[in-house]
Amino acid sequence: MKLVSSLTSPFGRKARIVLLEKKIPCQLQVENPWLPDSVVATINPLGKVPVLVLEDGVSVFDSRVIVEYLDHISPVGHLIPSEPKSRMVVRGVEALADGVTDAAVLVFLERKRPLEQQSTDWMTLQTKTLFSGLEALSEAIGEKPWFLGNSMTLADIACGCMLGYLDFRFNEIDWRSAHPNLDKLADKLATRPSFVETVPVL
Repeated sequence: MKLVSSLTSPFGRKARIVLLEKKIPCQLQVENPWLPDSVVATINPLGKVPVLVLEDGVSVFDSRVIVEYLDHISPVGHLIPSEPKSRMVVRGVEALADGVTDAAVLVFLERKRPLEQQSTDWMTLQTKTLFSGLEALSEAIGEKPWFLGNSMTLADIACGCMLGYLDFRFNEIDWRSAHPNLDKLADKLATRPSFVETVPVL
C-alpha cells in the first residue's frame, strides 16, 4: 500500500497523520500533481492528491474516503466514533475544517495567477468563507480540550491540518489572536510525533 501525495497538501497531511497515529505501514510517493508529467492523473481521474493505492492496485481518493478506510482497517486508536451522533460531530467538524482548507487553497491558487487575471471578488468570497469557518470551528470547540470527548479524533486532526496550512501559506492571517482556543489546540497537536513528522515543506 502506498500514499501518493505532495509534501505541501493539507489533505495529504491529514491522511499521513492518520497512517502514523494508527501505526499503519505505508510507502509515501511524493508527487506534484500540477506538473505535466505527474502520474497522479493516471491513478486519480480528478488529478488530485492524496491517492491511496491498495495492494491490488485499486486507487482510493479524496482524503475523507481515505481516512475512513484507514480507520477501519486498523484497531489502533479509532479516530471516527461508531455511535451515530458522535460520528456526526466528528465528520461535521472534519467537513468544516476541510471547507476552510478548500477556501484557502483556492485563494492561494488565485494569487499565483498573473495579477491582471486575478479576481478580487472571487478571493473576497473565499476569504469570507475562510474566516466564517474559523469562527464556527472556534465556537464548536469552545473551552473543551478536544472537539469530542477527552481524546483526539479525526475532527482535531482535520482542524490541525487546516491551521497548519494557514501558517504555511497565509502567515498574514492572525488566527491565533482571534481564536485562542484554536491556538491552544494547534499547540497541543504540534507536540505529537505525527504532526511533527508531517510539517509541510517546499
